[in-house]
Amino acid sequence: MISFTKRTAFTCVFMLIILSSAIPASCAASPDNSEMSAYIIDYMKAEYLDENLVHPARTELCAYARSYMGLDPLEEDDSVIKIATPNIVKAEAFYDYYVGIFSHLSNMPLMQMTSTGSLIGQTAESYEVSEDNTAWTFYIKDDMYWSDGRKVTPEDIEFTFQYIGTKIASSEWIGESLVSTSVSDEDNSVTFVFDQPYTNLNLEFATYNVIPKHIWENIDDPEGYTSSGPYVGCGPYYLEEINLDSAKLTYKKNPHWKGTEPNFENVEIHWFASDSVACMALESGSMDTYYRYANSYPYANVDELLETGDFDVDRQTSIGLTFMAFNLESEPLSDPAFRNAISYAVNYDEIITYDTNGYGQVPNKGFVPPGMDYYKNTDALEYNVNTAKSLIADAGYVDSDNNGIVEDSEGNDITLELLIRDGYDDTAKLMEEYLEDAGVDVEVTQVDSSTWFDRKDNYEYDLTLSGATPWGMLMHAGWGTGYLDNRRTGKGVLHILGDQEFLTLCDNILATTDQDELEQYASDMQDYYATEMPILPLYWKEVVTPYNKHFTGWHYNPLFGIYNLDTFLNVKQVAAA
Repeated sequence: MISFTKRTAFTCVFMLIILSSAIPASCAASPDNSEMSAYIIDYMKAEYLDENLVHPARTELCAYARSYMGLDPLEEDDSVIKIATPNIVKAEAFYDYYVGIFSHLSNMPLMQMTSTGSLIGQTAESYEVSEDNTAWTFYIKDDMYWSDGRKVTPEDIEFTFQYIGTKIASSEWIGESLVSTSVSDEDNSVTFVFDQPYTNLNLEFATYNVIPKHIWENIDDPEGYTSSGPYVGCGPYYLEEINLDSAKLTYKKNPHWKGTEPNFENVEIHWFASDSVACMALESGSMDTYYRYANSYPYANVDELLETGDFDVDRQTSIGLTFMAFNLESEPLSDPAFRNAISYAVNYDEIITYDTNGYGQVPNKGFVPPGMDYYKNTDALEYNVNTAKSLIADAGYVDSDNNGIVEDSEGNDITLELLIRDGYDDTAKLMEEYLEDAGVDVEVTQVDSSTWFDRKDNYEYDLTLSGATPWGMLMHAGWGTGYLDNRRTGKGVLHILGDQEFLTLCDNILATTDQDELEQYASDMQDYYATEMPILPLYWKEVVTPYNKHFTGWHYNPLFGIYNLDTFLNVKQVAAA
């Protein structure tokens, strides 16, 4: 039953259709009469009959009406906030890696992380989990709308995870472990049941973008699908265009957004070929802020940017870090004593100075940074090349021919290949120098990212340098386990650990619902890292983010830095002082 108010409005708008149909098409500007009638009918059905269908927003209908009546359009809002990044988009594709990260703004995940690291709903209002952590129910916010006017439904959420779990390689674990799904229109919820406990599914679901079923159900190969846009989104903005020629992503206000109104009509992400070029763009004043996923503004450029007088910086301790990983199947790196010995060869203070310009901290053997839950203060890593040499000899590796290189059990000089990608050149040179000072020969091999992924997955290296992102430290069983568990796959995943002690700890963390048990398992995991040393942390770091002084309202969270919903709903321009 339509209420009196809705019925009256419905009748009035319907009369407009009748009147508009009587006007000769020659008197009307675009859209034509039939299109205008269709726009109005769809709008009425959605607004007054609560039908879930694609329809124009009120502002769009107003623009159509002005055009129809031959009136000048309203002045267009061209306000924009411009973000510089070295994260290069490689394809006109929604599932391009960095498009996916930037589109958290347009296709908001179910959950989000707060500035203190707690998890709250984003597309979801709230959630419930069963006692055994196998069944998770998410209650979807009732005022969420796609940018084409359709309402976000539990079926969209159900579809999203069924779809990516079978069609997106990095999300295959969802399809493999998901037993069943169900939706309830009555309480606007969707329930996922898994074949094993997932203690941190709420965290996992803070990273997967929600997609509209009515669009993507017609696309069979999402990773191969290309389009410059627009892409339908449900956030305060939608992705209007991917422009590879101008190296820019453009996000426009979602006309159907019901939440807090953003202060800017557009958000532009401009990517640059290198950090140095991105820094020049900020220094020139053409960009308003800088964002590099899981990384800081280049430390060496901070002072120069501040000297312009137009920027301030936000400093936050990161739970990400830089580390050196060992191929545990390769001798002598399979020997924990050897791994512990070479940890003393690294000049941590020097590498922090070179790599972070002092925005770093010497890590502990327990790997896990202080900002993580249940951090344990294990022994700090220490630089002492004489101790390194002594421990290498104690482990049975000696330089019998006095050529400066220690030998393996068969009398061969130990030469380790250090495999790196672009961006790790300077760190690799330091590591080469440090290890050779301790009597271990190192050959550095630099490859492109694709080759690095292939060789890493096939264990074709001895040592490699990599970085742990905040999400990487939290994923899987947390505390960095997602990088190491050999049952996992992924571009950044090293999957080098398969011993039963480690795997049992991971499974216990994933299964427990008891916080005291979780704290103990976290402690045990850090002790395991400190004793076995499967990876060598090189430094814990700060994230430095610059922003134009003429803008205020920036928010930071440990997972995605300043690139989060709170920032885009609150950032605004302020008058110059």
